[in-house]
Amino acid sequence: MYLVESKGGAICCMLLSLSFLGTWPAIMTLLERRGRLPQHTYLDYTVTNLLAAVIIALTFGQIGSSTPEIPNFITQLSQDNWPCVLFAMAGGVVLSVGNLSTQYAWAFVGLSVTEVITSSITVVIGTTLNYFLDDKINRAEILFPGVGCFLIAVCLASAVHSSNAADNKAKLNAQGIDTSKVKETLPYKGDLELVSKGTAPKAKFGTADFLMEVEKRRSIKVFGKSTLTGLAITFFAGVCFSLFSPAFNLATNDQWNTLKEGVPHLVVYTAFFYFSVSCFVLALILNITFLYRPVLNSPKSSLRAYLSDWNGRGWAFLAGLLCGFGNGLQFMGGQAAGYAAADAVQALPLVSTFWGILLFGEYRKSSRRTYILLGSMLFMFIAAVGVLMASSGHRKD
Repeated sequence: MYLVESKGGAICCMLLSLSFLGTWPAIMTLLERRGRLPQHTYLDYTVTNLLAAVIIALTFGQIGSSTPEIPNFITQLSQDNWPCVLFAMAGGVVLSVGNLSTQYAWAFVGLSVTEVITSSITVVIGTTLNYFLDDKINRAEILFPGVGCFLIAVCLASAVHSSNAADNKAKLNAQGIDTSKVKETLPYKGDLELVSKGTAPKAKFGTADFLMEVEKRRSIKVFGKSTLTGLAITFFAGVCFSLFSPAFNLATNDQWNTLKEGVPHLVVYTAFFYFSVSCFVLALILNITFLYRPVLNSPKSSLRAYLSDWNGRGWAFLAGLLCGFGNGLQFMGGQAAGYAAADAVQALPLVSTFWGILLFGEYRKSSRRTYILLGSMLFMFIAAVGVLMASSGHRKD
């Protein structure tokens, strides 16, 4: 079994995880904005998310010889380690609920702000819990200033959102558009193919016409609706995200001594496998339910309609792989350097904001105030991820 043993290797895992976990939300948002139903996208995503865990377990988890203290993945499947398995599966459950919630929050609140809020809650709650669960192997004098940097970035992000929302409202008002009276039109058929071929009607990024075009195509209509619903979903998702890493920490290190004497701790690959299985099962149940009983006024669908919907399916599969490998790399780095330091991947809004600007035209033609706040937010996130990585310790056991 391959284990990351050096601080440098752990940091490399975190950086790769950061890029993967910051990219998959952009893909999911892109599909929703092009009219694909979120239920269809998430069902595709969850299949390859589980596939990534299986690939990691059967490769890294099987490399090298198996020892009684550190067994390989397949060897450990038959051992009496169910208390820790349940912790891993609990982590998968809260992550699945959190990911499912953010899928709707992205539409109501926006990609960048949703990721900033959920990441900050994860850092404040989850990193604090992991610091104590890891027996304080991370340097507190560096770790908690990093948490403070995230909090400052959250305040700046809120200001960015407020300023950008005011800019968008001004653009629409200048065209005489009242968003509360916009007719909800269904996304036109074949939209994904039209966009991919460059034949769909396009407006310039940042204009009122562009904002209207996005609203008409997207599967979740947001004009004229309160953002309080989206913010509530976002904060709920953040709480879920803050719990999955501590649960995984308990699964792999058994700080509460739940295993019988002589039973080895779950290796990171076995824990990740059980974690992903519970995530997959819950996502499957909830999204099949949402096909027939959609939430937030999303269109109804059916299992037959889902199976025949190939528009954007490849992108949804890619999102699942990125998320799966991103989570796996985060846990591999956390096992070596401490899960509190591995929470540096919660600086993923840096990556999401980049994709938001490049793919969705966020903040285009915005005010100077918005650009200054945006730059300040990105700078603070860079500082936060650097400080959290600098706090990395090394697990003695």
